[in-house]
Amino acid sequence: MEHVWWGLGLLVVALTTFVLARLARVRLGWLPVTAILRASVQLAAVALILRGVLAVPWTVALFVLLMVTTATWTAGGRVAGLVGGRRIALVGVVAGATASLVLVFGLRLVDLEARYVVAVAGIVIGNAMSAATLAGRTFLRDARARRDEVEAWLSLGATPAQAYDDVGRTAAREALLPTLDQTRSTGLVTLPGAFVGALFGGATPVVAAQFQLVVLAAIALTMLTTAVVVTRLAGRAPYVVVAADT
Repeated sequence: MEHVWWGLGLLVVALTTFVLARLARVRLGWLPVTAILRASVQLAAVALILRGVLAVPWTVALFVLLMVTTATWTAGGRVAGLVGGRRIALVGVVAGATASLVLVFGLRLVDLEARYVVAVAGIVIGNAMSAATLAGRTFLRDARARRDEVEAWLSLGATPAQAYDDVGRTAAREALLPTLDQTRSTGLVTLPGAFVGALFGGATPVVAAQFQLVVLAAIALTMLTTAVVVTRLAGRAPYVVVAADT
């Protein structure tokens, strides 16, 4: 009965979000509800899978591969307007996640254990996906808005990378700013999930804080690497805006 009431309570929160969106005429449709329902099913499946993954450590690689595949497919769909959008998303997500995971575990900031690999990989891959989406969509939007400027540079003999340089740098910065603002306010405005989760798991506040700081640093590196890779690759196509418009 306790689980039933919990489920009903979660549904009420999701329906409240749906109703508020309708009243405010924010066109989200049933997405606030369907997103929670889908997340519930997926998390239930993941919880079952992780029981086996954590019991057989070598299967962690397969689970991480599944996360990367899902992240790149999702981000690739969001930036499909870019020339080679899915390929760009794949390279960006893999580059960003790899950079952070290699450093975090290579420097022994977190113990190289199955449960920690899954936890940290899930966080950084998720943020790599967000960075790829944000940077790619901002790049596409600004490239369209500054089309005449870009074409002027190209007509003067600039390479596509040079013509789109400022567009790309701006897009990368915009993708990273919300995360850095949240990092700056950690402990004052927000108590991040990794910190709270570690506390709930029985860790001391000091250990929880250490883990959270590692996560925050990894997220920043992941998102910056992903955003830079995505925007640099996107800027290599001279007709990115034309391709996006067709």
